[in-house]
Amino acid sequence: MTQTTTHSPLASSADLAGRAAEFRLALGQWYQANHRQLPWRTTPSLYRTVVSEMMLQQTRIDTALPFFDRWLATLPDFQSLAAASEGQVLKLWEGLGYYRRARNLHRLARELVALPTVPTSPEAWRNFTGIGPYSAAAITSIAFGAPAACVDGNVVRVLARLIGHDRPLKDSSSAARLFQPLAQTMLDPGDPGSHNQAMMELGATVCQKVPACGACPVADFCQGRRSGQAADIPTFPAKQIEKISVVRVWIERGDSLLLARPGKNSRRLAELHELPSCDQIGLAPQDVMERGALRLTRKRSITRYSITESIYQMGEDIDFEPMEEGLAWLPIHTLDQITFSGPHRRWVDTLLADRKYNIAPEQA
Repeated sequence: MTQTTTHSPLASSADLAGRAAEFRLALGQWYQANHRQLPWRTTPSLYRTVVSEMMLQQTRIDTALPFFDRWLATLPDFQSLAAASEGQVLKLWEGLGYYRRARNLHRLARELVALPTVPTSPEAWRNFTGIGPYSAAAITSIAFGAPAACVDGNVVRVLARLIGHDRPLKDSSSAARLFQPLAQTMLDPGDPGSHNQAMMELGATVCQKVPACGACPVADFCQGRRSGQAADIPTFPAKQIEKISVVRVWIERGDSLLLARPGKNSRRLAELHELPSCDQIGLAPQDVMERGALRLTRKRSITRYSITESIYQMGEDIDFEPMEEGLAWLPIHTLDQITFSGPHRRWVDTLLADRKYNIAPEQA
């Protein structure tokens, strides 16, 4: 007769910590058998780990994969990245958004190749621009076996459910700090890199917003599952969404298109191109809407902002007084060679296709 071992509910982080060895074993066995085959895992290196971590900040894995492959094919190591121009780096990054990450990665490569030795501690890596506590722990634990626990949103969700933490959390940053000591306690000292990846993999594939508790390798350790509250943990305050409307213009003159290109002093958009807003050409939104033809309406979200952007085509004889420097007429046949910010590349490609086939204005 087979005996079934039952465990009492875990009431605190101390209870979970007391079974850390069992937990690590169950998690590790699951990870070895079920982890996704990702290029930075199948052929690991410090460079691949760094590039993947920078790309995956604020980007889903499925979205980042083709960019990662394209990046490695062009810039295969720190030396080639350090030698690349900023324009080349931004062009390879085009479409991933949050371009500061690309600039930080570029700067990191230049600083790293200038050092006599590569640092191996999380503390040293946090001295690089753009490397915070999570990235430093992820990079050094995976590449060097540093005993540093990673705590991202996935890990917060896993740990909160494991100990049944049903009290509201202020925000993601404070939640990461709150759970850092427990994550460190649970870390496998024998293989911290694999343990960190296993925790993140568990949160990304099983312990999602709607948890698949039946498939969870550590369900026996989970107070959230036992109480039936897993799907409701953790809780964060509802975001206060601010709605913003932006009116942009599409103005051709001959074979050129008017674009805005913020200067080098623009921290976020330097060297990137956008379709100009009505404000940038000195026209009121109402004037543009009355005199132009609506070509596209698109919605997007950035942090706490819900942005509706409408693009109106204006005639080439339109008079305007630029309100800022950085506007330029660029030949349309060269647009595939320049770098656009955010979703502007998609908008421009769509409007160029409409223009080529003489498609009527679209409203979406």
